[in-house]
Amino acid sequence: MPSALRQPAPAAPHTRYHDRMTARPDDVHTPQPQPRLLVMKFGGTLMGSSAAIRHSASLVQRSTDRGTRVVVVVSAMTGVTNQLLRLADAAEAGDIAFANDEIAIMRNRHFTAAQELGAAPDSETVRDIREMHETLRQAVYGVYLLRELTPRSRDLIVSFGERLSAPLMTLALAQIGLRSHGLTGGQAGILTDSHFGNAKPLPSTYVRVKDRLEGLLGAGLTPVVAGFMGETEKGAISTLGRGGTDFSATIVGAALHADEVWAWKDVDGVMTADPRAVPLAQNISHLSYGEVMELAYFGAKVLHPLAVTPLQEHGIPLRIKSAADPDFAGTLVTADTVTDDGQSVKAVTAIKGVSIITVSGAGILGVPEVVADLFQTLARENITLLMVSQSSSMSNVSLAVQSASAERTVAALRTPLAGRSLEVEIQEGVAVLAIVGAGMRGTKGVAARLFGALATEDINILMISQGSSELNISVAIEEKDVDAATREVHANFGLNGPPKA
Repeated sequence: MPSALRQPAPAAPHTRYHDRMTARPDDVHTPQPQPRLLVMKFGGTLMGSSAAIRHSASLVQRSTDRGTRVVVVVSAMTGVTNQLLRLADAAEAGDIAFANDEIAIMRNRHFTAAQELGAAPDSETVRDIREMHETLRQAVYGVYLLRELTPRSRDLIVSFGERLSAPLMTLALAQIGLRSHGLTGGQAGILTDSHFGNAKPLPSTYVRVKDRLEGLLGAGLTPVVAGFMGETEKGAISTLGRGGTDFSATIVGAALHADEVWAWKDVDGVMTADPRAVPLAQNISHLSYGEVMELAYFGAKVLHPLAVTPLQEHGIPLRIKSAADPDFAGTLVTADTVTDDGQSVKAVTAIKGVSIITVSGAGILGVPEVVADLFQTLARENITLLMVSQSSSMSNVSLAVQSASAERTVAALRTPLAGRSLEVEIQEGVAVLAIVGAGMRGTKGVAARLFGALATEDINILMISQGSSELNISVAIEEKDVDAATREVHANFGLNGPPKA
């Protein structure tokens, strides 16, 4: 602040994001408080049509009209990510006609949305959409010519979903009088490693995002960031994994020290179970960072499993809100653990489409380096383990992985297992069911209630795992039993709400 504007004043407490000043009493001034800052993430359903995008823009306006600064992070339109994956696979298989047909369908969908949002045929938005679809067509044709779809190429292709939806949100905001500026994840400053398909942000990301977005906010613009994506140090587009737009939003929120991050969804918040399996599931008003990470990891599709990690260092709250009922508080996620009296478990969740890979034989007995080799191999291949179990005799190790990764896992294990007397078995048709809640810590009888509920439904347990944090207990069961098991466990722990009207 220029010295001519300084007013002598007593020292005032600083907000949590301002460094403490050290100055003589006559040199101290009261900093102007910054307006409230929110990062708002909008999922695919809320970007799925011109009407949905217009409604999402109105949710931004609700806050900006109250003087709040907002950064918007958007997902692809509903179904577009899967469409991009299908056409990429088709191009690799040589079916370029199918791939081109899908691109044409996608182009018409985005053009239609732009026109319904008020874009003129010769507008910048329409030109951008046309150019991006042409770039997409060229990338897909390159895959077709090579008959090779690398993880890097897949990330480039799949990133077009978010890159195409960001201009639509920018257009919708302009129609209601909000000046905005669209950016890709890389342009916003998100720098990642080179694990294409499941990239992680590098430490320098947070400084870059702060530098790039604060200037836009200072100019009175609302940044609109294409979620799910970043770029490597060499400038290649990378993606953060399925559901990665949540992760993008929390990265931005942490970088800007936002007051809160709001994840707008088409549900009321995090539920005690998947309401499609458990009609009596109800909203959870509060979760800790640890609890929501466990829920996301074990199948709750409300958030990306790593979404809260950027927020923890600064204690920034995350709120999951319903776009259909914006006045409803939704679910608040903070560092605090809030447990209702006598409520040890907060939610029941499940992952379907799981396979159990069991490595067994005399070659593993008393040879610890075998287990070490297994895990090192899986880490190099970036294969996520859902559960791990080793027998007390150390004669076998069981690994639960997503079925989509099962063949790749077995292929990766061939090298460390070569030359040893070991057998590998795969059991498919498995699901992992987990109960989650900080109230389980130190509470006796939780596991007994879980096993009792499963026994009531005559369900066999294939694997058992409990983390040392005591935030969850997970079991592997046959997938055909998982919905019945979820309903029984949900009821057994008193989580059922009143019947829906």
